[in-house]
Amino acid sequence: MSAWSPTQYLKFEDERTRPARDLLAQVPLADVKRAVDIGCGPGNSTEFLAERFPNAELLGLDSSPEMLVAARKRLPKATFIEADIATWSPPAGTDLLYGNAIFQWVPGHLGVVARLFSELSPGGAVAFQVPDNFEEASHWLMAEVGKDGPWAAKQATAKRARDVIPTPEEYYDRLKPLASRVDIWRTVFQHPLDGTRAIVEMLRSTGLRPYLAPLDDAEQVDFLKEYDRRLAEEYPPLFDGKVMLCFPRLFVVAVRG
Repeated sequence: MSAWSPTQYLKFEDERTRPARDLLAQVPLADVKRAVDIGCGPGNSTEFLAERFPNAELLGLDSSPEMLVAARKRLPKATFIEADIATWSPPAGTDLLYGNAIFQWVPGHLGVVARLFSELSPGGAVAFQVPDNFEEASHWLMAEVGKDGPWAAKQATAKRARDVIPTPEEYYDRLKPLASRVDIWRTVFQHPLDGTRAIVEMLRSTGLRPYLAPLDDAEQVDFLKEYDRRLAEEYPPLFDGKVMLCFPRLFVVAVRG
């Protein structure tokens, strides 16, 4: 898959940080000595941890060297490391594991979350949110375009690049045996964007990556053109020319018993 682009990702920083703030607001910890931002990206979510817990030791981890370079520039006092979330373990004394839109990229992530949670000390918390938008036109259109175009053979494994998220009941049943409390909720964000091209640009750095990765430059241009054309059929313009992108997300906060 192509390298993650901090610049592309941060074009829509406001839309990406709203769920990060909402998630952190529900973390029921008054004092945190060590917090880990799992899948920290360019450090925008780590910055919220620094604001909420100014005395905490902050660790950010990501698999993208490009994202880590941006994160270190943004928060030079925090520690950022390259790591595989599927096999990484939190340092002793970690109070908070925080993941903003990362676990959907980790195959079998329910088991990974449960393992990480079990390695926390009693009273520690895991808090994460994942996109719950496979049923939205913005996402099923990716698969449709992938199947219908001349690139179909190259798209055979694209859908498997992102994990299908478990149900709230599955998250609850896996975490509750270790937890004193588990809170789960779903929020539907409504993002007014500057036309369907803005939807393309927003999702180009995340959901579209698996579809674009196997294509050459010319194929990527044609794929995005066709995707944009079909988006226009599903997202009619508002009175000011903007379109409304519906973006559901599932939130989970659990505290170790």
